[in-house]
Amino acid sequence: MWEPHDPRKIVEKPAYDVIVVGGGIAGVAAAVAAARNGAKTLLMEKQIHLGGLATTGLISWYEPLCDGNGRQVIGGISEELIRLSVRYGLEDLPTQWGGEGKNAPQRQRFATHYSPTMFSLALDRFVLNSGVDIRFDTLATYPVVENGRIAGIVAESVSGQEYYPCKYAVDATGDATLCAAAGLPTQDGLNYLVYVAHTYTRESAEAYGKTGNDAAFRHWHWCGASLTGKGHPADKAPYTHYDADSENEFIRWGKDALFEQFAAMPKGERDVMALPTMPQYRKIRRLVGDATFTGETASCADSIGICGDFRRPGPVYTLPYRCLYNSRLPNLITAGRIISSGDDGWEITRVIPVCALTGQAAGTAAALCTAAGRDFPEAPLPALQKALQDQGVFF
Repeated sequence: MWEPHDPRKIVEKPAYDVIVVGGGIAGVAAAVAAARNGAKTLLMEKQIHLGGLATTGLISWYEPLCDGNGRQVIGGISEELIRLSVRYGLEDLPTQWGGEGKNAPQRQRFATHYSPTMFSLALDRFVLNSGVDIRFDTLATYPVVENGRIAGIVAESVSGQEYYPCKYAVDATGDATLCAAAGLPTQDGLNYLVYVAHTYTRESAEAYGKTGNDAAFRHWHWCGASLTGKGHPADKAPYTHYDADSENEFIRWGKDALFEQFAAMPKGERDVMALPTMPQYRKIRRLVGDATFTGETASCADSIGICGDFRRPGPVYTLPYRCLYNSRLPNLITAGRIISSGDDGWEITRVIPVCALTGQAAGTAAALCTAAGRDFPEAPLPALQKALQDQGVFF
């Protein structure tokens, strides 16, 4: 029988106060927040672009920062990022939210489409200008746990295996890689088959030439299911388990579905502008933390901010800090769509604005814990809340 053996030496790299694993929107916000608050910070990303599902995943719709009734409920880094998303592209924000209104969404919520490519490029400078170190094309494989704490992160790069020591870690992977590898309890999500590419047609190109409106040119071509599962193939069960086999089936189905549709169209009438370079899962796997946000509007003493509901106007929710960690591993915290949220709460928290909010809270908490020599369950909560409020987060 084959015995696993890896003869390569693990190269030890410089140590950091905080290592953020995952360069999606949540990871970007966490790294920037940690660095701005004084922590020596590394952002580790397995792809070569930042932004995750919002950029390389082509889901280029920045959900609302408002409650749908004219009240802004999310600020801070999330607001910085929505303004950055349209700074270099053709889209804009509605006038009531500080934009010029050109090519802005008609619904007038504090939301926008954006160019995923320009936004991704802008994210590099946004992160680097905050004092964060970035390691691209670096896949975190597992956290090294010693005496009940994460001592560092082992990763794979073109140089081989590397070890990055750290005091605190932020899991912003989108699939709870660190949490699962460290043995913390996790829960898999439910996903319907879906595949979104950016396409254009001869008709949309002509409309763009007349109006200059990128929204008339760039189309989301949607294969598969809606948010509620409508359109999921009748002969396939929804995906409720996360592993390499199911992920490969998910990817193959989407690419084949798009090809079949476009191959049947007249050759000179259409083209595909961009394909996603990551699986477009909505809810993959998340932490089971010290608390679980399930979509209640009630307030809580350990609030890290508030958010609205991207699906409908009205509700405003308070997010508990305890949803970001599990005390069994006290120097690991989560951010983004893997925080401890269930039922409707997972749907509310998985989108860009809330991912940025939880990322900012996680990164700020990591920096404050670094300075105070505490772990996340004992973080100075009043200081964390004040720091977030000073940084533009709404409570």
